[in-house]
Amino acid sequence: MIESLVEDRISRLDGQAAEALALVLPGGRRIGPANADVVLRLNSALPLRHLVTGNVGGLAHDSVEGLLDIEGPMRRVADVAAGLMRGNPTATAPAKALRRSLFSRWRHRKKADARQIRHHYDVSDDFYALWLDARRVYSCAYWAEAGMTLAAAQEAKLEHVCRKLMLRPGERFLDIGAGWGGLLLWAAEHHGVRATGITLSKNQHAHVNRLIADRGLADRVRMLLLDYRDLPEDEPYDKIASIGMFEHVGRARLPTYFAKIRRLLAPGGLLLNHGITAGGTRHAQLGSGIGDFVERWIFPGGELMHVAHVLEVMAEQGLEGLDTENLRPHYARTLWAWSDALESRLEAARRATSERTVRAYRLYLAGSAMGFERGWMALHQMLASRPSGELSDGALRGAQCAYPFKRDYMYARR
Repeated sequence: MIESLVEDRISRLDGQAAEALALVLPGGRRIGPANADVVLRLNSALPLRHLVTGNVGGLAHDSVEGLLDIEGPMRRVADVAAGLMRGNPTATAPAKALRRSLFSRWRHRKKADARQIRHHYDVSDDFYALWLDARRVYSCAYWAEAGMTLAAAQEAKLEHVCRKLMLRPGERFLDIGAGWGGLLLWAAEHHGVRATGITLSKNQHAHVNRLIADRGLADRVRMLLLDYRDLPEDEPYDKIASIGMFEHVGRARLPTYFAKIRRLLAPGGLLLNHGITAGGTRHAQLGSGIGDFVERWIFPGGELMHVAHVLEVMAEQGLEGLDTENLRPHYARTLWAWSDALESRLEAARRATSERTVRAYRLYLAGSAMGFERGWMALHQMLASRPSGELSDGALRGAQCAYPFKRDYMYARR
């Protein structure tokens, strides 16, 4: 019965997906074209229920658990996954507001956040080094020119962030969620700031402190193993960057997060908040099982919100939104670059971590690239300020911050 439902389901796929997909059932029977680009080899009948319902996140989970093997290039796997879904995954019903808020608050306690961050970022430094650039920048690159390498595009992103923040020598700069130190060190070495980075990842903390010592930057750069809520507020920062961080904060804690940032910013100072945002306005996570898969295997505790909600919360906490840029296509290209790099080094990846982790990340990277390509997720850079309250004379009377209120300074050639 279930096999006939599967055959019917595959026959109803659009032409491209139907031609690309074949199944090999546990008994050896094959369904689909002989020359299919993507073959799902089922080692159990259990994944059939996910095929019938279009639960691609469930199929990804089955793959990680070894219940099925996926063969074929990851771009074609992504196309097939999109074809198997029923409807737009951003059109899921929103969670009840009170229940969502209570759950979000509970899972973003300090100890829970530390555990969740380490689940992801402390997998294996050697594993990440296989597919990230040499600086290990684990966030959306900025493809300023079409022919850039990943490494060049990541450096372009670091400089893009620094220019938006108008970093100047001697300024106090804070990088919240500093990762493996790419932005922290770039800002110090190229813009002369006194830089502080924080992370909850023990691996990242140790790695960045080694780099600081090796480069002789200990007199003006420091990396702390610290929760953002515990940062001292006695000496404010001139500029703050939050890159790929607020996705881990949680909807219920977002007001706390931006209120903390406002207190950490000097009057007139600037914030660059860069992170993944939801493509839909109301859903709590992506449907078709995608959100459940990411929660289980990749980013426990991650929560995506629409950019409109993020800007609203920023404003409510006294931060004035100045400029917003959507880099969604840039992140799709970044993820495919990561995916291609991982695909080229699968055996080394298995030696660095585990078969389960490799399977999970292969599907996560390709699936995320698909999500950004199709607009199910976006990536926004939001520039904001803490208004100083001073209405100085001149052409920009009332500016109340360092921002010149026109964008050309961000792109000026040096």
